[in-house]
Amino acid sequence: MKNLFVCSLFIFGIYSMSAQDISDNTIGLRLGSNKGFGTEISYQMKLNSENRAEFNLGWRTSNNVSAMKLNGLYQWVWPLEQGFNWYAGVGGGLGTYSNSNINGSSGTFIFAAGDIGIEYNFDFPLQASLDLRPEIGGNGYFENSFGTDIALGIRYKF
Repeated sequence: MKNLFVCSLFIFGIYSMSAQDISDNTIGLRLGSNKGFGTEISYQMKLNSENRAEFNLGWRTSNNVSAMKLNGLYQWVWPLEQGFNWYAGVGGGLGTYSNSNINGSSGTFIFAAGDIGIEYNFDFPLQASLDLRPEIGGNGYFENSFGTDIALGIRYKF
């Protein structure tokens, strides 16, 4: 009986350690510099108690280049301390560009992306995060290139 109690306590302890607080939804800005896209509108949606989806929309108009990029990431989230989580994810996206510097070239591109970061959930409805997103893609704007982006995210939780 004592062994059953100890095993039950151990299993409950492991379960409670993995419990975390992923917001049902967040929306805000991701402030980075990935391939010149800079600020992105960012939305996160809880899928279950340990996973979520993140979608980001970025755009750029500078140096005679106009571009728009949409990406989606599937993320795994793990608790660290009270309010802190770390996460990792994979995904990809697509975009379009127009470059008047190179004979008016334009086109579309696709890319694969990863993500790793840390976040803090405040007691009020705000989340702050810092993450690293490597991307690799092809065709035109991203042709055979690899880039990384470090960004600060500020999101409203609802």
